[in-house]
Amino acid sequence: MKSTYCIGCVAMVLAWACSYPATAADEDAAARRAVLLHSYGTYAGEMRTPEKHLDHQRLLAELSDMRATTYNYLIAGAATDWDDLHTFLPLAREKGIRVWVTLLPPSESPPRSKRYSEPFRLDYAKWAAELAALSAHEPALVAWSIDDFAYNVGIYTPEAMKTIIAAQRAKNPKFAFVPCIYYKHATPAFVAKYREFFDGILFPYRSESTKAGFQDAESVVAEVKTLKERFGSDFPIIVDIYATRHSKLGPSTPRYVEQVMKLAYPVADGVHIYRHQNKLDPTQREKFEIVQRVMSSWAGQKP
Repeated sequence: MKSTYCIGCVAMVLAWACSYPATAADEDAAARRAVLLHSYGTYAGEMRTPEKHLDHQRLLAELSDMRATTYNYLIAGAATDWDDLHTFLPLAREKGIRVWVTLLPPSESPPRSKRYSEPFRLDYAKWAAELAALSAHEPALVAWSIDDFAYNVGIYTPEAMKTIIAAQRAKNPKFAFVPCIYYKHATPAFVAKYREFFDGILFPYRSESTKAGFQDAESVVAEVKTLKERFGSDFPIIVDIYATRHSKLGPSTPRYVEQVMKLAYPVADGVHIYRHQNKLDPTQREKFEIVQRVMSSWAGQKP
């Protein structure tokens, strides 16, 4: 009788827990994770018109040919990027393409570089509020990111992040924050400290568990699995693959880009290519064709 009673009690508790209505916060968190799943597309790329504006039409045509689901829009190339974003979003919505916005961190801004993300520069609480408010009116905008987040944790302290994320969620609680986090930074201690602020991460793969560089494609599988163990199995991990030369690690090869894409697809929640390759440039054409061929083959599939 005692054993039967205990099993019955457990069953009753489980049934009650499953039937208990989710809170609004739970539903919002689930919505933020959902918009990051199956994020396949490119990140940045200087496709400009003669007037130095982003060439929206060409970019969207190429993303459509790739059957991309997502474009990661970097605000850094020109002072007009913020205005161009407002033009880009409804056009992306018409094509069924979700948009992230990525901002430059302090380590990539003056005085260390020549450019800020304009117009709000290093006021990330302002950026969070403005982007979230824009996303509430333009559903194509689903997420925002900060590049090299973990290199700037002296600025992005947990106290600062509470303010930033509160500003974001006050405007749109379903808008996601998905910072750029490298493998070497995603230690258990870091995850415990920052996970509550993240809805997913953009993970630039460079085989840091073995030897940093662009020769080891295979380790992406183990690294994504480790990140899933640390952040949680349902936590979105979007692999970012270097098609463009890295300032310290050098260039990647077309074969490497293709290998990492194919290996990351089954284990990650999305794949981004940094940067969008220029098919009119002979030095980038082969990678463009690989990205187009591999990414378009994923359409309609579920890893």
